[in-house]
Amino acid sequence: MKKILLITLVFTISVFAEDTKKDSIAQKTWLPIGVAGLNISQIALDNWTQGGEDALAFTLYGNFGLDYFDKPWSFTNKLKLAFGKTKLGSEDYKTTDNEIFLEDLLTYSAGWFADPYFANTFRTVLANGYDYSGDSPIQTAAFFDPGYLMQSIGMAYKISDNFTTRLGFGFQETFTSKFTGYSDDVETLDEVEKFKFETGIESVTSANFKLDDNLFYTGELRLFSAFNELDVWDVRFDNIITAQISKLVNVNFNVLLIYDEDQIKKTQMKEALQIGIAYALF
Repeated sequence: MKKILLITLVFTISVFAEDTKKDSIAQKTWLPIGVAGLNISQIALDNWTQGGEDALAFTLYGNFGLDYFDKPWSFTNKLKLAFGKTKLGSEDYKTTDNEIFLEDLLTYSAGWFADPYFANTFRTVLANGYDYSGDSPIQTAAFFDPGYLMQSIGMAYKISDNFTTRLGFGFQETFTSKFTGYSDDVETLDEVEKFKFETGIESVTSANFKLDDNLFYTGELRLFSAFNELDVWDVRFDNIITAQISKLVNVNFNVLLIYDEDQIKKTQMKEALQIGIAYALF
């Protein structure tokens, strides 16, 4: 875990692409951004002697934003939705992607080396989540169970047009209903807590690179550590490389790393290589 934290801390550099447009975009006007897409793969076999089964996998996703600029203030909002399922042969559909993430960020450009900010984030799953590793699926999550809210206040620093990072005090609330393992305090054996409140340090770093004419990288690293456990950090490192084949067709390679001891004391990793259709709504 220490090695992971060292690596992730080294990457504490980032940007919001929106920041690069501050000086050129309209002021005192709400600016919507929206991209929706569908990634899909399908295999159908009939009288196929080499073996195999029919397979279908799909992911629906959307990335939306609504920004407002009024110098020296900027108010940026982003919403990420993803939901995917996979079906192999005669088996039932299994959920493979399941997330809703919302972030609101208010920044004041004071002309200092860094800008004061206030941020609010919300994340949970869109639908019921299951662990399929056993003989039968076991439900592990539902909408807002767990649900995470976080508020943070601190300073945001723009390193370059492609990197910004921010560091501040964070207040994280965890809500549960049925799946109390995410919020329960193991030290209170006679009580099951459905709400958990933590104060600590939050760092958020994101980056956007153009690797080639039609090849792009987007990454975001989030770190949080509670003051009473500064040797334990929650880590979320999301990386996407997109190859734009045409105006509508993209190939996406996504690697998501998560470390959160409230969920499991192991590093979680999701890797996906998908081709799909993306359409700019706004």
